[in-house]
Amino acid sequence: MADFLNISQTQLKRWARLADAKARKEEGTFLAEGVKVVEELLASDWNVDALLIMPEKVKYWEKLALPKAKDIPVYQLTRSQWQKIGQDREPEGIMAVVRIKQPQNISSLCAGAAGNILILHEINNPLNLGALVRSARWFGFEGIILSINSTDSTNPKAVRASMGSIFHMTIIPDIDLSTELPEIKKSFFLIGSDVRNGLLPHPVQKKAALILGNESHGLPETIFKMTDEKWSIPGSGKAESLSLPQAAAIMMYECTRS
Repeated sequence: MADFLNISQTQLKRWARLADAKARKEEGTFLAEGVKVVEELLASDWNVDALLIMPEKVKYWEKLALPKAKDIPVYQLTRSQWQKIGQDREPEGIMAVVRIKQPQNISSLCAGAAGNILILHEINNPLNLGALVRSARWFGFEGIILSINSTDSTNPKAVRASMGSIFHMTIIPDIDLSTELPEIKKSFFLIGSDVRNGLLPHPVQKKAALILGNESHGLPETIFKMTDEKWSIPGSGKAESLSLPQAAAIMMYECTRS
């Protein structure tokens, strides 16, 4: 294995800033932590600026094929350095600095998608977003549209929770749904989700765009007025509701059944 580079204080400070969305936008990079996450990254077409490792954690990442011929620099970090930029309490000792991609536009997604898509309205919990991306990939959804006032999909917590699925999904951020949903509706059957009222989730015979709101407020009435159907998942227990990722997985499964 090639020699590892030593990180400078300037580099460490720059990468520590990437916990902030504004800094990620300015730098054009974000962090992806964990063996599975980096493995998925290296199997994708995303560009990697650097790999960061903790030598004492070699048992976790030693089987991961670090790219020797891709001209990606690999830096070694001490535990104290890692704690300044890492998310995991007990890290696996590998992280990547990833170059942000230019997002696809709505028209291209609508024209090119042969299957279902997910639309997320003001999802502000990065762990929920990561879980939703992971489920969308599992159920074969072809893209995700994020409304304005949603968390950034490059948030380190969202990247970690997605287990690397963000590197295999088309994600379009900062979309004003009030203006774009009518155009999306020309290509997809729009389904809005509600906690209390709606039809039972069921198979649909068209390409579906499943629209989910955040756990606290759900979807506004202005969006429901543009949907073709409203879905709700019934429950017989006493819990107030399902978590957003749980409800989303049930509805995504129904969208894939024929």
